[in-house]
Amino acid sequence: MRTASGLNPAVAAGVGRTALLVAAARAIETHRPDALARDPFAEHFVRAAPASAGWPVRPEQVPAGAADPLWGRLGRYFGLRTRVLDDHLLRAARQGVRQVVLLGAGLDCRAFRLDWPPGCVVHEVDTAGMLTFKQAVLDRVGATPSAGRRVLAADLRSAWSEALLEAGFDATAPTAWLAEGLLLYLPAAAERRLVATIDRLSAAGSSLAYEVKLGVEAPRVRASPVYAAARQRTGIDLLALFDGGPRPDTAGELAARGWTVATRTPYDFATVHGRGPRAEPNDALAANRWCFAGRPRLSSGAGP
Repeated sequence: MRTASGLNPAVAAGVGRTALLVAAARAIETHRPDALARDPFAEHFVRAAPASAGWPVRPEQVPAGAADPLWGRLGRYFGLRTRVLDDHLLRAARQGVRQVVLLGAGLDCRAFRLDWPPGCVVHEVDTAGMLTFKQAVLDRVGATPSAGRRVLAADLRSAWSEALLEAGFDATAPTAWLAEGLLLYLPAAAERRLVATIDRLSAAGSSLAYEVKLGVEAPRVRASPVYAAARQRTGIDLLALFDGGPRPDTAGELAARGWTVATRTPYDFATVHGRGPRAEPNDALAANRWCFAGRPRLSSGAGP
């Protein structure tokens, strides 16, 4: 099924619509004079989907500015997250990694907007509907990738590794993996399988950046204006989309498999950059963690 505009409606509901929410936040961030990240394609996705066509894409379209719980506070969170994860991937590329995998890529345009070194290949993994919508918009604006780009339609809740290998992924080369805004929505069993698959496909020198929420938030936090505004103004019930079961200890699992893991709060990076959300009472962002894992490179003296 397609909309009157010719675009697949995969982003109209559920987790798919959250990709539009993040795109709107990135568009607003892009037009800030102190932008932490810039994504010139983001506003085109927002305007192309009927579900989000009326959402703001520029700071002046947010009457309450930074005080707005949705486009101010949560929007700046997404802007900060984009910058931090951009930096993480480009750091890996500068260190010689030439293979990037975006799991649950959504409307991420890193393959187009980042300055990749020669030889980099970016794999984007998401549902067929999401990728179809994304490609239609990119084609309309004449976007050209700045790295080799390969797209893979797959359900990350089930088996996907063989399809990735068939798409040209090299399990013998180090990889920079990214699971941005993904694990929060996966059942615990699917998260464990995902981590096991990443571990199996990762050569020495690989890295993984991902986002989690710690535990189940208290009722007073679940009543946060951030969640209420998202539900009322975009039709996205984030609390209903988050998997409600006990979460696995992914950091602990990776450490047990030999990875080094560092866990940070968004506020750590807000302090570093001097911009972004700050802690507040009954904070809907307080349980969010950004985790950075690395599989150590083999020492030059390793051998029998």
